[in-house]
Amino acid sequence: MNLLDMIFDPNNFPFWIIVIAAIIGPIAIISRPFSTYVKFVYPNAKFEAMGNPFVGDKELDSIVDSKDIVSFKETINTLKDYNVSGDDTYSIQKSLDDTFIETVEMMRNDSSKKMNDFFDTYLEKLDIHLIKNHLKIKLEGREIDEERINDSILPSTRKLLAKIMDAEKEALPQILKDYGFDNELIQVVSMDTVDFLKIDTIIDKYVINKFTQVKVPYKCEQGKRRFVKTLTDIINIKNVLRAKQLGYDEESCKKLFIGEGREIPPWKYNELSELESVSQIINSLEGTSYYDALKDTIEIYNKEQSVQVLETALDSLLLKHVRDISTQNYISIGPTIRFLVSKEFEIRNLKIITKGVSENISPDVIKTFLVKEVY
Repeated sequence: MNLLDMIFDPNNFPFWIIVIAAIIGPIAIISRPFSTYVKFVYPNAKFEAMGNPFVGDKELDSIVDSKDIVSFKETINTLKDYNVSGDDTYSIQKSLDDTFIETVEMMRNDSSKKMNDFFDTYLEKLDIHLIKNHLKIKLEGREIDEERINDSILPSTRKLLAKIMDAEKEALPQILKDYGFDNELIQVVSMDTVDFLKIDTIIDKYVINKFTQVKVPYKCEQGKRRFVKTLTDIINIKNVLRAKQLGYDEESCKKLFIGEGREIPPWKYNELSELESVSQIINSLEGTSYYDALKDTIEIYNKEQSVQVLETALDSLLLKHVRDISTQNYISIGPTIRFLVSKEFEIRNLKIITKGVSENISPDVIKTFLVKEVY
């Protein structure tokens, strides 16, 4: 009996090894995506059931008219997902921040362990504004409020902020390098005249790169990539709008590009940078998903001459995009991304209303700062 005859003889052990391998191999390939989907069934159903009421008109209208922060807090706490504490603006806002952190930890516990790095990156994204602010305060020679360090979510952020607070300006480059920022930021903070918008851009680029590189479960990369690309577009548009509002020239605007997004390639961003005004930039976005949202707010911008209204419109559009991501990736990462992003803006809305109500600001004025899901 030759070797082939022995291998393919059903009476011999090697034959059955080949048969079993031939069966198990395809099953493993076919079952891999299903094993991913199964891990998202429970958390996604839970997140959908919980929802994000305070990115909707009706729910926001019910609390923006609160007569004081006590009645505001009582209304919020009627919902089972909230247990807000505090008797003043700061303590209530801090309690809302704590609610968000608890929500992320709940999501982490209910989700696949392979999502942990994604959740960590999202929390770092939220801490980034503290890093930006502390850097600016230090570079301006002002004193950093030590208590604000405790507002950070991640221990690594608190450690970095403490180092920035205690350091001399000359030591900042090494501190930032040790944290993980690249040479571009180090060069900017080392200059005699610091461009703070450029600092914001470099740090935003750092966050986008972290999201791009972070690993997610099998069959989840497409949904994550669309989220990151859309976020990149929105940051790029915000950067060029702010820059034109501040009177930046063409070359300075081009330096604020953080990378190619979903609808804004480098050539398009350069085209936007070459335009003279905010209105021209908005008109040039025709044909993208961002145009209608900005076009509808241009009259308010022309009246107030503040890009805040445009940024709020873009944030509302982001909620629409993550809803679409959820629909298109509903058996994997989609509902997780939607719930997480919507919860971030929900908490932001509640913090804005807390401050507005406590300072007796008109409900109509408060509403202009709220980010709502658009349809």
